[in-house]
Parts: sequence; structure tokens; C-alpha cells
Amino acid sequence: MAWLQLKIDSSKTDADRIEAALELVGAGAIVMEDAADQPLFEPPLGTTPLWDATRIVALFTIDSDMEAILEFLNEHVAGGLPSHRVEILEDQIWERAWMDHYHPMCFGERLWVVPSWTPPPQPNAINLLLDPGLAFGTGTHATTALCLQWLDGLDLQDKVVVDYGCGSGILAIAALLLGAKHAYCVDLDPQALLATKDNAARNGVANKMTVCFPDAMPAIQADVVVANILAGPLAELAPVLANLCLGGGDLALSGIIDSQVDELIVVYAPWFTLDQLKTKDENWCRLSGKRLNSSHN
Repeated sequence: MAWLQLKIDSSKTDADRIEAALELVGAGAIVMEDAADQPLFEPPLGTTPLWDATRIVALFTIDSDMEAILEFLNEHVAGGLPSHRVEILEDQIWERAWMDHYHPMCFGERLWVVPSWTPPPQPNAINLLLDPGLAFGTGTHATTALCLQWLDGLDLQDKVVVDYGCGSGILAIAALLLGAKHAYCVDLDPQALLATKDNAARNGVANKMTVCFPDAMPAIQADVVVANILAGPLAELAPVLANLCLGGGDLALSGIIDSQVDELIVVYAPWFTLDQLKTKDENWCRLSGKRLNSSHN
């Protein structure tokens, strides 16, 4: 059957109160969405963070009295109901619709990311099998895409790679499929580490991967270090990432917007020369460059 869908634009501070009011008025389902393309990386364990601009989507049966529902919400939400709209949602097979939305994607010259239910468009290419999940990183976000394109352009044969803030493990798995001999995957989120292990096993590279929390990371130096996080954590991690990278090794940083680039270049200058930034989807950037030899430190 069809449904009535109510979309409400909220701030993260008001979202919980609006959700509670929707539950009182009998919403059949309530979902929180990002309303401004703001990724949430590595939330603290046990927390459920919301976006600064949060869209709340609630479903009601088609015969619901929406006028009465809106009147109730307007009275029970402090300050009145924010900007909203009502739509008719036609019935469909939701699992099929979700699957149809996620397609194989090509990054660079050799690398494809392919969902499990779709045949690889180029069977002889390097095909990374990955389905959307709880951990960040499927290739659909600009920050991940920028890193995948960078990895595809490197000579990774027999290289050691560190993926710091690994999320789904997509970058480390891509590096291994592109020829790296070992990858170290680091994340604060237990779900990310579990997803990384599962995805590595699916792609047949689990035996070439070390997965750990930051405090368990071994004291190694890698040929390639990639970190797709956010500017704040990247600035704090500069000495850590520098210690993990061999002299002359490659570094890529992503999860950065235009206004944060200059500051990060300065922060990393004692250890790295960072090349021209690459942009995708307007504001998202990637910085990449070479580790200076130890004599420069």
C-alpha cells in the first residue's frame, strides 16, 4: 500500500524532541537523515551522533489525518513545527529499490567497486566486492572516491600500506587488490574493525591484513599511508602518521574541505611536501604528497 511521508528539517538539538512527538502521534517509522552532506566519522563508542542539519522522515498510513497530525506536532514541539512537507510514497519492494540505487563504480583506470548482487562490468578488471553497511566507506562519498582514485594511480606492487580510520576497509582492500603486500587497518570504532575483517575475507585478502585499534598499532613504517577522516583529527594525527611513513613514502589525506587545506599543509610541513589538492563535489578535497627523509626532521 501507499504511505504518507512527512519530512521535517530540524537541527540536531531539536531532533530528539521532534522524534518523541512523532512517536506520540503514531508514526509507523522514523528515520534521521543528513540534510547537508556532513559525514560523521568515528563517533565515540556507544554514541549515536546526529548531523547539524538533520532531516526527520516519518511514515504514516495513507488514511491518516495529516491535518490533525500536523496540528498535534505544532502544539507539542517547542517553538512550533519547523519547515516540513508531506508526500505520498507509493508502495514498492524496498529491498529491491535500495539495491537498484547502488551500482558498480569505477575509480581511476583499473579499480571497480562492485556490490555483491551485480555482475562486474569488466570481469578482468580489479573488482572490489563491497555492499553498503554500518561502517563508512563504499565509494559513493567524494572523500572515499578521491582516495580510491589516488591509490589506483600509484605503483603499489609489494608495498606496505596503512589505512588510518579504515571504516569499511575499502581503501586497504583496494590497495591489496592493486598489488600491496600488506595493509594495516586502524580505527576507533569496533564496528569498523569488524566490517573491515568481513570485507577483507569476502575479497580474499584477510591473510594480508592487520586490523587493530590505534593503541595496538605496531611500530612499523609503511610505503603508503592514507587517512580519510576529518581535518581536526588529521591535524592531531600528523606526528603519528609521519612516524608510520617511510622517508620518501606516499601520504594522502581526505575528509577535508577547501577552507581547511592551508592549515593542514602548514601542520604537515615538518614531515611532508603536499602536492596540489584535488577536489570533487565542490568543497571536498584530498591532499597528497611525499614524506621527507629523516634528515629534514
